[in-house]
Amino acid sequence: MVKIAIFGVGLMGGSLALCFKGKPDLYVVGHSTRQSSVQKYIDRGVVDSATTSLREAAEDADFIFLCVPVGSLESYLKQLAEIKLKPGCIITDVGSTKASVNSCARSLDLGEAVFIGGHPMAGSERSGVEAASLYLYENAFYVLTPNSTTPPEAVEKLKELLVYTKANIVIVDADEHDDIVGAISHLPHMIAVALTNQVRRYNETNDLYSQLAAGGFRDITRIASSDPAVWRDILVNNRDVLLRLIEDWNVGIEEFVRMLKAGDLEGIGEAFRTSGEFRNSLPERRKGVIHAIYECYVDVPDTPGVIGRIATELGNRHINLSNMQIIESREDVPGILRLSFRKQDDLDQAVIALGEMQYSVHF
Repeated sequence: MVKIAIFGVGLMGGSLALCFKGKPDLYVVGHSTRQSSVQKYIDRGVVDSATTSLREAAEDADFIFLCVPVGSLESYLKQLAEIKLKPGCIITDVGSTKASVNSCARSLDLGEAVFIGGHPMAGSERSGVEAASLYLYENAFYVLTPNSTTPPEAVEKLKELLVYTKANIVIVDADEHDDIVGAISHLPHMIAVALTNQVRRYNETNDLYSQLAAGGFRDITRIASSDPAVWRDILVNNRDVLLRLIEDWNVGIEEFVRMLKAGDLEGIGEAFRTSGEFRNSLPERRKGVIHAIYECYVDVPDTPGVIGRIATELGNRHINLSNMQIIESREDVPGILRLSFRKQDDLDQAVIALGEMQYSVHF
C-alpha cells in the first residue's frame, strides 16, 4: 500500500484525502495536534486512519502533504527533518507562497526524502474538514515548484498521484509563482481590506455608508472577509513581492489623481476601456486562487409568494441553493433577488429553471 500522510485535514487537506481515499493501493492517514479533530476525521470517513503523533503519521509514508497554515510550514518541515523518513518519500505542501518554504526545505537535511512545493489554486468561502469536497480541485490549476536539483522522477511520481484530483498540473519557478500570485491574489486582498476599512471609518460618523453599500460594494470587497490569521501569514511570507506590487499600485492611483485634477476625460475613459478589455478576455468559469462565487440576479415582481415559488421550484429540481438575498438598493445590481450556489452545475440548472419560469436572469 502507498501511504499518504496529510497534516491538517481541513478544506484543502480534507479534499485531497477524499480524492485519494478508496483508490487502489492508497492508504490515507490524517494528522492533527488535537484528538477531537482526529476523531472528527475518522467519524466523517475522510481518511483511513488518523493520529495526533507526527512521527506515527510520517514514518513509512510515501507522500506527505503539509496542509497547515503558511506560517506553520517551516516548523513542520523542521520536525520532519528530525525523523528518519522513508527513502524516496515526497513531501509537498498547499501553501499560497512558495519561495520561503522552498528555501527552508533546501536548508534542511531531509535524508533521502524530497520536497516539492505545491499550490492547488482552488478554494471555498467555507473552511474546515466539513467543507472538504471531492470536486474542489477538479479543473483547477495545481502548481508545483520543483527546483533545479529536484529529481525528475520524483516530480513525475507526484504528478501521477495528483491525477486523482483531476486538476491541471503546472510547473512554475517558485519566485515566479510568488510574483504572479502576489498580483492576482495577495494584492487584491490587501486592496479589499483597505477599501473596506476606509468605508468603515466613514461609517462611524454616518451610517448611511453601510446602509447604501449594496451588492456591488459587497462583491468587490468580498475577499476582505478572509481569515485574518491565514492572510497575516501569507502577506508576511510574500512581503518583498507585495512591497514592489504596492509601489506599482501607487503609480496607478497617482495617475488617476493626475487625470482627475486635470479633468482628463479621455485618459479616464481609456483606463476603463483597457481594463475592461483585459478583464473580459479572462476565462469566466475557470477555478482560480480566489475562489469563485456561483450566483445570479433575478428580476422578480414585488408580489407575495414569488420568492417561495422560486425556492420551491429549485428544490423540486434538486438544485442546491446555498443563499438567497433580497436586494434593497438596486443602483449597482441588475436584479432584485440574488441567488447563490455552491457549484457551477447548480447555477447552470437554476438558470434553465428560472428561464422556464419566465424570469429574467442577470450575472
